[in-house]
Amino acid sequence: MFQRANIRPAQDADVNQISDLVQRTIRISNGRDYSAAVIERVANNFTTGMVHEFLRQRAVLVAHDAEKIVGTAGLQGDVVRTVFVLPEMQGLGIGRQLMDAIETLANREGVPILRVPASLTARSFYARLGYVEINEVLHGEERTIVMEKVLG
Repeated sequence: MFQRANIRPAQDADVNQISDLVQRTIRISNGRDYSAAVIERVANNFTTGMVHEFLRQRAVLVAHDAEKIVGTAGLQGDVVRTVFVLPEMQGLGIGRQLMDAIETLANREGVPILRVPASLTARSFYARLGYVEINEVLHGEERTIVMEKVLG
Protein backbone atom coordinates (compact mmCIF):
# COMPACT_ATOMS: atom_id res chain seq x y z
CA MET A 1 0.00 0.00 0.00
CA PHE A 2 1.09 3.54 -0.76
CA GLN A 3 2.20 5.44 2.30
CA ARG A 4 -0.60 7.74 3.38
CA ALA A 5 -1.35 10.45 0.86
CA ASN A 6 -1.86 13.95 2.14
CA ILE A 7 -5.53 14.78 1.67
CA ARG A 8 -6.85 18.32 1.81
CA PRO A 9 -9.66 20.45 0.40
CA ALA A 10 -9.07 21.48 -3.20
CA GLN A 11 -8.16 25.10 -3.88
CA ASP A 12 -8.57 27.30 -6.95
CA ALA A 13 -4.85 26.86 -7.65
CA ASP A 14 -5.49 23.09 -8.09
CA VAL A 15 -8.00 23.42 -10.94
CA ASN A 16 -5.52 22.79 -13.79
CA GLN A 17 -4.01 19.73 -12.11
CA ILE A 18 -7.44 18.29 -11.25
CA SER A 19 -8.69 18.82 -14.81
CA ASP A 20 -5.59 17.18 -16.29
CA LEU A 21 -5.71 14.28 -13.81
CA VAL A 22 -9.40 13.51 -14.43
CA GLN A 23 -9.22 13.81 -18.23
CA ARG A 24 -6.06 11.69 -18.42
CA THR A 25 -7.47 9.03 -16.10
CA ILE A 26 -10.74 8.79 -18.02
CA ARG A 27 -8.89 8.36 -21.29
CA ILE A 28 -6.47 5.74 -19.95
CA SER A 29 -8.42 3.81 -17.30
CA ASN A 30 -11.96 3.86 -18.70
CA GLY A 31 -11.07 3.16 -22.33
CA ARG A 32 -11.54 -0.59 -22.04
CA ASP A 33 -15.13 -0.22 -20.80
CA TYR A 34 -16.50 2.57 -23.01
CA SER A 35 -16.35 3.63 -26.64
CA ALA A 36 -13.98 6.40 -27.74
CA ALA A 37 -16.96 8.72 -28.29
CA VAL A 38 -18.22 8.21 -24.72
CA ILE A 39 -14.70 8.68 -23.31
CA GLU A 40 -14.25 11.99 -25.12
CA ARG A 41 -17.70 13.25 -24.16
CA VAL A 42 -17.12 12.45 -20.49
CA ALA A 43 -13.55 13.79 -20.47
CA ASN A 44 -14.80 17.06 -21.96
CA ASN A 45 -16.98 17.53 -18.86
CA PHE A 46 -13.79 18.17 -16.87
CA THR A 47 -12.36 21.28 -18.46
CA THR A 48 -10.68 23.74 -16.11
CA GLY A 49 -13.83 25.89 -16.24
CA MET A 50 -16.03 22.96 -15.22
CA VAL A 51 -13.67 21.92 -12.43
CA HIS A 52 -13.69 25.51 -11.16
CA GLU A 53 -17.50 25.32 -10.99
CA PHE A 54 -17.32 22.00 -9.14
CA LEU A 55 -15.25 23.67 -6.43
CA ARG A 56 -18.17 26.07 -5.91
CA GLN A 57 -20.88 23.38 -5.95
CA ARG A 58 -19.42 20.61 -3.83
CA ALA A 59 -16.73 19.66 -1.36
CA VAL A 60 -13.72 18.58 -3.42
CA LEU A 61 -10.72 16.85 -1.89
CA VAL A 62 -7.31 16.19 -3.39
CA ALA A 63 -4.66 13.64 -2.48
CA HIS A 64 -1.13 14.76 -3.14
CA ASP A 65 2.41 13.62 -2.70
CA ALA A 66 5.39 15.94 -2.39
CA GLU A 67 5.25 16.85 -6.09
CA LYS A 68 1.69 16.81 -7.43
CA ILE A 69 -1.97 15.94 -7.02
CA VAL A 70 -2.40 12.19 -7.43
CA GLY A 71 -6.13 11.83 -6.78
CA THR A 72 -9.39 13.68 -6.23
CA ALA A 73 -12.88 13.02 -4.90
CA GLY A 74 -15.95 15.13 -4.24
CA LEU A 75 -19.11 15.11 -2.15
CA GLN A 76 -22.29 16.90 -3.18
CA GLY A 77 -25.02 16.32 -0.62
CA ASP A 78 -25.27 12.54 -0.36
CA VAL A 79 -23.61 11.82 -3.72
CA VAL A 80 -19.93 10.98 -4.20
CA ARG A 81 -18.59 12.66 -7.33
CA THR A 82 -15.45 12.62 -9.46
CA VAL A 83 -13.29 10.02 -7.72
CA PHE A 84 -10.13 9.61 -9.77
CA VAL A 85 -6.55 8.51 -9.10
CA LEU A 86 -3.71 8.85 -11.60
CA PRO A 87 -3.48 5.61 -13.61
CA GLU A 88 0.10 4.93 -12.49
CA MET A 89 -0.94 5.37 -8.83
CA GLN A 90 -4.04 3.15 -8.90
CA GLY A 91 -4.06 0.11 -6.65
CA LEU A 92 -1.89 1.77 -3.98
CA GLY A 93 -4.67 2.71 -1.55
CA ILE A 94 -5.09 6.36 -2.56
CA GLY A 95 -8.68 5.87 -3.75
CA ARG A 96 -9.53 4.12 -0.49
CA GLN A 97 -7.97 6.99 1.50
CA LEU A 98 -10.00 9.53 -0.49
CA MET A 99 -13.20 7.55 0.05
CA ASP A 100 -12.46 7.27 3.79
CA ALA A 101 -12.12 11.06 3.88
CA ILE A 102 -15.37 11.51 1.90
CA GLU A 103 -17.22 9.13 4.24
CA THR A 104 -15.85 10.99 7.28
CA LEU A 105 -17.05 14.28 5.77
CA ALA A 106 -20.48 12.79 5.03
CA ASN A 107 -20.75 11.44 8.59
CA ARG A 108 -19.89 14.89 9.98
CA GLU A 109 -22.63 16.39 7.80
CA GLY A 110 -25.17 13.82 9.02
CA VAL A 111 -25.50 11.96 5.72
CA PRO A 112 -26.88 8.47 6.51
CA ILE A 113 -26.47 6.89 3.05
CA LEU A 114 -23.94 7.73 0.37
CA ARG A 115 -24.66 7.13 -3.30
CA VAL A 116 -22.15 7.01 -6.13
CA PRO A 117 -22.77 6.86 -9.88
CA ALA A 118 -20.01 4.38 -10.68
CA SER A 119 -18.46 3.77 -14.06
CA LEU A 120 -18.14 0.17 -15.19
CA THR A 121 -14.42 0.59 -14.56
CA ALA A 122 -14.86 1.63 -10.91
CA ARG A 123 -17.70 -0.72 -10.02
CA SER A 124 -15.51 -3.36 -8.32
CA PHE A 125 -13.55 -0.66 -6.42
CA TYR A 126 -16.73 0.62 -4.77
CA ALA A 127 -17.97 -2.93 -4.11
CA ARG A 128 -14.75 -3.65 -2.18
CA LEU A 129 -15.53 -0.58 -0.03
CA GLY A 130 -18.99 -1.92 0.86
CA TYR A 131 -21.12 -0.15 -1.75
CA VAL A 132 -23.96 -2.19 -3.25
CA GLU A 133 -25.54 -1.82 -6.67
CA ILE A 134 -29.06 -0.38 -6.61
CA ASN A 135 -29.68 0.78 -10.18
CA GLU A 136 -28.26 0.99 -13.66
CA VAL A 137 -28.55 4.17 -15.73
CA LEU A 138 -27.99 4.56 -19.46
CA HIS A 139 -27.06 7.93 -20.98
CA GLY A 140 -26.91 7.03 -24.65
CA GLU A 141 -23.99 4.57 -24.84
CA GLU A 142 -22.73 5.45 -21.37
CA ARG A 143 -23.66 2.88 -18.73
CA THR A 144 -23.44 3.93 -15.08
CA ILE A 145 -24.07 1.78 -12.02
CA VAL A 146 -25.64 3.61 -9.08
CA MET A 147 -24.28 2.20 -5.84
CA GLU A 148 -24.88 3.07 -2.21
CA LYS A 149 -23.53 2.47 1.25
CA VAL A 150 -25.19 2.95 4.60
CA LEU A 151 -22.84 4.89 6.85
CA GLY A 152 -22.61 4.09 10.48
